Amino acid sequence: MRILLTNDDGYHAPGLKVLETIARTLSDDVWIVAPAEEQSGAGHSLTLSRPIRVRKHGEKRYAVAGTPTDAVMMALAKIMKDCPPDLILSGVNRGANLAEDVTYSGTVSAAMEGALGGIRSIALSQIYSREGMGDSVPFEAAAAWGERVLRPLVDAPLAPRTLVNINFPAGPADAVKGVRVVGQGFRDYGRLQIVSNTDPRGYEYHWFALGRTVETPAPATDLEATAAGYVSVTPLHLDLTHFESMNMLKQAYR
Repeated sequence: MRILLTNDDGYHAPGLKVLETIARTLSDDVWIVAPAEEQSGAGHSLTLSRPIRVRKHGEKRYAVAGTPTDAVMMALAKIMKDCPPDLILSGVNRGANLAEDVTYSGTVSAAMEGALGGIRSIALSQIYSREGMGDSVPFEAAAAWGERVLRPLVDAPLAPRTLVNINFPAGPADAVKGVRVVGQGFRDYGRLQIVSNTDPRGYEYHWFALGRTVETPAPATDLEATAAGYVSVTPLHLDLTHFESMNMLKQAYR
């Protein structure tokens, strides 16, 4: 089995090293094609207005000067064109990709691109507490539970153009209670904050920040499962059509 690894935290991110260790328990044919720099929040964007440069760091190891989507597209259409992967793993992201995070996440979007390319694709993220921000984020839960969560997914009969989103709960590995297959939750949008200040030259700037999370998790969501200490496993699909509204809209145009 040939595995492609990517992420949105960048080629040198600690979470990518954790993911490589996990991947090598599944296969010895592991490739890395990841963004050269951090691309958190890039979503499913791709680069169209400038050339994309690729740097080879060693055998089967490449850094792409672009977004996570750029990296996967470059891997499938160029670097691995003659030896495509059987599995794409994206992560392990530094921070949660729960609920509506999946629409912003470069980690999840890299897996989306893989799914569009017909490759079995899985996104992995490590939740952390406020005390573990920056480079001190602990990946202990992901490192300990990664293999056992992934193995059942390697041969699972996933539907076409779907992907799996995995989130490891914050805290030590021995505190993880198990794995739950759950749906996508939604948060209260009031958590968004904008921090404004003035730079040394007197110009105002603004920085998006996430305030206190106001969660209203329904039963059996990724929010609820991870908050309770479980690894969440959520299948996602790329067809955003709201079929329940189709007939209503058809009636509106008569």
